[in-house]
Amino acid sequence: MALNSWFTRFRIQMADRYDDWQDDVSGGSPWRRWLLVIVLVYLIVVLVLGMYWSSEPDHIPLENNNQATIVGVSTTTALINVANTVLHKPGGYLSNDVSLPGIWLDNIPNWEYGVLIQVRDLSKTLRESFSRSQSQSTEDKDLVIAEPRFNFDTTSWIFPSSESVYQEGIDHLIRYRTRLTDEDKTDAQFYARADNLHAWLSTVESRLGSLSQRLSASVGQRRINTDLAGEENASQATPAPKELIIKTPWLEIDDVFYESRGTAWALIHFLKAAEVDFADVLKKKNALISLRQIVRELEATQEPIYSVMILNGSGFGMMANHSLVMASYLSRAHAAIIDIRELLTQG
Repeated sequence: MALNSWFTRFRIQMADRYDDWQDDVSGGSPWRRWLLVIVLVYLIVVLVLGMYWSSEPDHIPLENNNQATIVGVSTTTALINVANTVLHKPGGYLSNDVSLPGIWLDNIPNWEYGVLIQVRDLSKTLRESFSRSQSQSTEDKDLVIAEPRFNFDTTSWIFPSSESVYQEGIDHLIRYRTRLTDEDKTDAQFYARADNLHAWLSTVESRLGSLSQRLSASVGQRRINTDLAGEENASQATPAPKELIIKTPWLEIDDVFYESRGTAWALIHFLKAAEVDFADVLKKKNALISLRQIVRELEATQEPIYSVMILNGSGFGMMANHSLVMASYLSRAHAAIIDIRELLTQG
């Protein structure tokens, strides 16, 4: 009975307060009522836009045309398409937004950063290895301009904006691809060699290894310091403890997760393109199946997320840990890349 009485008094108080609020609004000046309506409409629009802009882009299918049969076109096209998607997806490029709702969003900017890291790595390899026959050959004139453009500040919003600089890099990639497909010009080349693919995969391996460690640290780990393991006379600049306690800060767990998700999304496109351009090399080295397995592991990281937030349960606890799930897929991809690099070095 006491509980029912409390609920009755509470309901009466809320009804009285609502009536008072209605009287204040209706009794106020018209501009106050219009201001309230405008604010409510604005908040609803911002909320809807924020939800729409937070959706991740779909996969981009490989182009299948006559030009795609030219060595290097698939890889270059994948690089162009991935970079274009970062700039022209729903909401555009969000990492440098200074207005609502972009300034509230952090998952997609971290996703963008993961994609951009892979764009930078591939454009660097394209400039230094794929487009050159040997170490003393001349760099491609368009790739010399494109590669540093993608290394521009990700948060610059004006004078110049990040989008304008990245778009300039994309434009030069398109020029390189145009010259690559022109039979009358031989100044643009793409060399699909095992050593070139090995060099790029070495960078990919390093990136995935770092991300898998950062993801695994979501629950905190006590690790033995293995920095100098494997070499008797190895040394380092400053001494370090024999055991390290590694833990990703709680507020950065979702940042690392979405950076990893963006990295995997970009790598899926690049590896599928590499399968086309390096088909002969991969078949000769018996590495084609290994490459496809890497793609399959990365595709598993793109499954829909059915939680409103990235959960951080303990390793064997009752609640899921999305970071550990992501780390497991990236670790398997990382191990497969080590195997494929060994195959590429064999005669």
